[in-house]
Amino acid sequence: MTVAQLLCTAAGCLSLTIATGFALTALLACLAWRRFAARTVRPGASQPPVTVLKPLCGDEPGLYEHLRSFCRQNYPAYQIVFGTLDPEDPALAVVARLVAEFPALAIEVSANPQRHGHNNKSSNLLNMMARARHGYLVIADSDITVGADYLAAVTAPLADERVGLVTCLSYDFPTRGLWSRLGAMYNNEWYFPSVMAAWLFGHQDYSSGQTLCLRRATLDAIGGLRAVADHLADDYQLGQLVRAQGLRIVLSGYEIQAQHHEPGLAALCRHELRWMRTLHAVSPWSFRMIFLTFTVPLAAAGLALLLDTPWRAAAWAAFGLTVAARLGLHLVQRFGRGRGLFADLPLVPVRDLLLCWNWAQSFFCRRITWRGARFHVDAAGVMRRIA
Repeated sequence: MTVAQLLCTAAGCLSLTIATGFALTALLACLAWRRFAARTVRPGASQPPVTVLKPLCGDEPGLYEHLRSFCRQNYPAYQIVFGTLDPEDPALAVVARLVAEFPALAIEVSANPQRHGHNNKSSNLLNMMARARHGYLVIADSDITVGADYLAAVTAPLADERVGLVTCLSYDFPTRGLWSRLGAMYNNEWYFPSVMAAWLFGHQDYSSGQTLCLRRATLDAIGGLRAVADHLADDYQLGQLVRAQGLRIVLSGYEIQAQHHEPGLAALCRHELRWMRTLHAVSPWSFRMIFLTFTVPLAAAGLALLLDTPWRAAAWAAFGLTVAARLGLHLVQRFGRGRGLFADLPLVPVRDLLLCWNWAQSFFCRRITWRGARFHVDAAGVMRRIA
């Protein structure tokens, strides 16, 4: 056997080993997470007053239902601050409807165009903070729906003074359409299982802007939201600043529901390109190795390298195991969530190839589109708006 053949054989064996190992790990992590989440979500004995900050931008599909779920919390004292950068934002009409529907609820509205940095969401939140009354804060995205026990669950870990931040995972429910279904699969079948796999091995760096719960004193200690006002990965940067204070980040077992809407292929690719650039900003070196989590494409490459070797039978077996684990992950993530188990099964290979394509594209593009605005993102993840 020549040196080239030996190298190809070694590369094929390594690719298949990694692909099969990660596929099985991701499947196991999802099963372990669902068991953990079902057993650990409990309301806290102490329920201090909370301010919920809900930054808005446009009248998204299902916005009324998402926001209404926050107005129906089984919690003794809480305030909601809705905010937009545009005083004419159509989302404000939805907020006015909720104000009329829940007159007893403490609702404040901030419609302030002032910008404090290049991250529009952070600027919006900074404007909203002027109306926040309470010492505990929950920052939550506009496209999520929660149960009435949400506030009680996410504030409970803060009873431990060693905890500085609480965050959550979600499950994406797509709107109608092929591109929304593919977009939801990105989160449900690759990104969140990767987070769960890291959690399984004790990783505690994850923080998601879908839910960030912390004490106001902690936010003040890290320099407030101004400290992340120019960062693309503002939620991750916030978590890192909290950890720098010697405090823990807790990944709550409370699962929120997120609505995923993609009007077309171009919108889907722009969205995922922004997410890829965000992951690059979080950890540039490990981002280069993300392809090791693309299990079926990686296993297919390994199989191709071993087809003309004595190990082809073992290669086919490893490839089959990887595919089985990938399909198992698809089914596990849908089971018990009111979605047809097999409805999107034919989309699995399309989803995996699209994931590879968007990851590769992210190396050649430092410009992103976010809520209709264009930004340049440098190697450190700092944003600059493009006029």
